[in-house]
Amino acid sequence: MSKRLEDFIKANKAEFDDLEPSADLWGRIEKHLPPQFEEIKKRETKTFTLGFVMRVAATVIVVMGIGFGFYLHNSKTVDLAAINPVYAQQEVHYTSLIKSQRNELKTIAKSDPQLYKEFTSQIAKMDSTYKKLNSELATSPNQELVLHAMIRNLQIQTEVLTQQLNVIEQFNETKKDQKNEIKNI
Repeated sequence: MSKRLEDFIKANKAEFDDLEPSADLWGRIEKHLPPQFEEIKKRETKTFTLGFVMRVAATVIVVMGIGFGFYLHNSKTVDLAAINPVYAQQEVHYTSLIKSQRNELKTIAKSDPQLYKEFTSQIAKMDSTYKKLNSELATSPNQELVLHAMIRNLQIQTEVLTQQLNVIEQFNETKKDQKNEIKNI
């Protein structure tokens, strides 16, 4: 029997394909559904507003940006001690020395702002070179050579700061001597 039914369907396939349900069929089916399906239909037909979509997109972009920032920050961090422990110690020493010398240099900012500005601009140029070397360190094929250049830069910065502080000290002594001479007259 199934062979006859199968043959019948194959023979009359074209007649089955031309039949389509009427346009109001779904509306008639919905009328006979229980009330619980109406609630489901309301939940399924919710659409997202443009504002909601924009907020979600902005949140995704911010999260991705923060993640990328952390990735960049962590990927450029190089363990100096792994490259050369002696250079790593020198880097720490010179960095702390430069910090204290810069703090000492700030004392003239109020009394002679022009001189302070000139001195700090010289150091800023050297510091930007140091930062450039530091950023190249992570990708350099010869990290020890770059680290050595960084240490040399720090040494030069300390020498320049020492000279600047000596100039300030000599200037202050000259002022003091002039005041003493004026008092003696």
